[in-house]
Amino acid sequence: MAPALTESPVVSPSTGNKKDISIHDFFGRARTRIIGQQVVPEATKSLPTFYRNLEEALDIRRASQSLYYIMQNHWQTSSAVNFCSNDILSLSASGALRKEFLAELAKHPDFMTGSGGSRLMDGNYPYIEQTEREIAAFHGAEECLLVGSGYEGNVAIFTAIPRPGDVIVYDALVHASTHEGIAQSLAAERIEFQHNDVQSFRDILISILESNIQVKQGRRSILVAVESVYSMDGDVCPLQELVDVSKELFGEHHENVQFVVDEAHSTGILGPQGAGLVSHLGLQKEIAVRMHTFGKAMGCSGAVIMGNKTVKTVLVNFPRSFIFTTSPAFPFVASIRAGYNLLSTGRGDAAQERVQDLATLFFDTITSHENWAKANKAGLLFVPQSKNWDDREFLTHIVTIHTRDQYMWWLYLHLLLSGYCVFPVEHPVVPVGQSRLKATFHAGNSEDDIKGLIDSIYNWIDEIVEIEDGKTDKKVTKAAGQFYSMMRQEGLSGFGMI
Repeated sequence: MAPALTESPVVSPSTGNKKDISIHDFFGRARTRIIGQQVVPEATKSLPTFYRNLEEALDIRRASQSLYYIMQNHWQTSSAVNFCSNDILSLSASGALRKEFLAELAKHPDFMTGSGGSRLMDGNYPYIEQTEREIAAFHGAEECLLVGSGYEGNVAIFTAIPRPGDVIVYDALVHASTHEGIAQSLAAERIEFQHNDVQSFRDILISILESNIQVKQGRRSILVAVESVYSMDGDVCPLQELVDVSKELFGEHHENVQFVVDEAHSTGILGPQGAGLVSHLGLQKEIAVRMHTFGKAMGCSGAVIMGNKTVKTVLVNFPRSFIFTTSPAFPFVASIRAGYNLLSTGRGDAAQERVQDLATLFFDTITSHENWAKANKAGLLFVPQSKNWDDREFLTHIVTIHTRDQYMWWLYLHLLLSGYCVFPVEHPVVPVGQSRLKATFHAGNSEDDIKGLIDSIYNWIDEIVEIEDGKTDKKVTKAAGQFYSMMRQEGLSGFGMI
């Protein structure tokens, strides 16, 4: 059973002037997106060729109902519970990071608001160097290099480190930024292995040994790209097993296989004081390159790449994304340092434990419900990480909730109008037919938030069962029906409408 939850170590942000979400509020916001998905060929005919070509490219997205928009999420403007944002430890929402950041600024009242140039020209300064040394020490790394974002970091890593003739082996679900870097790399081969599948990884390494004479002779290397925690399902990389396989197959030449670990979703969450999965496993000396990002549990922005002196020197000299960009400015670096001040002094420990408690409560409550097995068997509810959840050493903050693909929007609408804001993930982010709802737990969430989310899911399942069993004349669930009624009045389609 789930342990009793401790008091939240952070203060949940006040809802202030936020109001309860209503079908009219949601429809008003969603209307912009729905209308934007409509393809109107006549509207582009009179445009200049340049803009018409751009609109035709956008029409491909509109036709598949996958055109993106920048807009505020519903939890930001209403009292809906936030299961969406990446502020996992609630360091930003609680004000804890802001307080530490302002204290950091106060120590350096004469700070410059800009950096003055790239790191290789006028943009280097003592504070950024000292911060890098402290971050490297915190993670047990020899050197590190601050960059503007995780995307920039992955592109820098893979455009700089693989040498001509090297082979990159990567997990099928690595981030888009890793794919971008790999595509631009100098590697001779780029080979995918099945997600988190140790046997698939083994088979790939054996195949390379048999077919690539340069690797077999030790004249070229294999770089393995993985993530510590994968964002689309919250599952954890079997990193120790992958390292063990490489040692087994390559024997005394095992250092010819080197790992690049993206720790974006484990920073602040896993390992001692949130140092990440690599530190949790004690593999600091065996992983060539690590990247930690700060836009999630750390509550700020930016990223850092870690390795030895050779790795850092390569990163300073080869990637254009580092050489030709402005250095991070003092306030940017100070926010990162403030986050590490909290982690390194143990002020993030309670928040980390809180996230574990909330995840435990979720899995225990949802799987012990009387309708869990029936809903699972019927394909109405599937939570991938629920399998053997209580046997794991730790849980992650990411949970994905699956139902039948045609019902995904119905469940989303039901949860939202019940006051729970989760994130719908659909094509092209995931393959067609694999849509899901993603919930991210935060230290600032309450026990009632978790239980309420689960109650709302099962209430929706009861509605679906009634419809499928013919016990009601309704063709869709209540929330979806209200929403679709408004859409029909304006001649709109989409959002799973029938």
